Amino acid sequence: MSRQLNQPSNAGSLPLHRQVSEAIVRDIRAGLLTDGTCLKPEREMSKEWGVSIGTLRKSLSQLEQLGLLERIQGSGNYISYSGQETGVQNIYSLFRLELLDGGGLPTAEVVEAGRREKPKKLTQLGSSTQAFHIRRLRRLNGEPAAVEEIWLDGERAKGLRVSHLSEALYNLYKTKLGFTIGHVEDRISTSVPPDWQPQNFGPYQSVWPVVERWSFDSNGTAAEYSQNWYNPETTTYTARWSAI
Repeated sequence: MSRQLNQPSNAGSLPLHRQVSEAIVRDIRAGLLTDGTCLKPEREMSKEWGVSIGTLRKSLSQLEQLGLLERIQGSGNYISYSGQETGVQNIYSLFRLELLDGGGLPTAEVVEAGRREKPKKLTQLGSSTQAFHIRRLRRLNGEPAAVEEIWLDGERAKGLRVSHLSEALYNLYKTKLGFTIGHVEDRISTSVPPDWQPQNFGPYQSVWPVVERWSFDSNGTAAEYSQNWYNPETTTYTARWSAI
């Protein structure tokens, strides 16, 4: 089985080694790779992911630094995960959509983006009358999974251009806009997917689950509002936590 990665030449795509490590982290958290599991030989993994041995080893080193992998010389690479989230952060740690059997590498394609008048219902989203508005198609392992509409506080988005947008927006906010998403609040309901959805997403008349999210910065101030309509035939919403 081969895995589909976004080439780094695509605007906003993560480096290949980061895509591989992020996908493996999601498989670990989904329970597809459990503590003590020995990964496939590196040459086999590099072929499966379509990356060089050097790129793969960079990914494995990153997992080792996160404490999720133990590399034993002459034996192999073993998953090391106790089930606790403490101290383990990855780019997609707050992305809750997964394939029905778990995991899946998230990627995103911008359908349209730019500055727009902020909807009246989003008065909580900063004092500016403007917002940066983004519509995207989200994929999991290359397959269409959800359509996403995002409104970002206009004051925070000063200087932001469409060319700056990346697949991992929370990482973009931290590295380019100078603020970090500290926590999110999700509400799930159902509605008809929006009429701007790409044709390859799904039937317009279907009523699908939608995740309504408010994202707050480290000070507890609302920074972003989004809606994700996802295809329940291929995708599920999953939240995990530990009492320890």
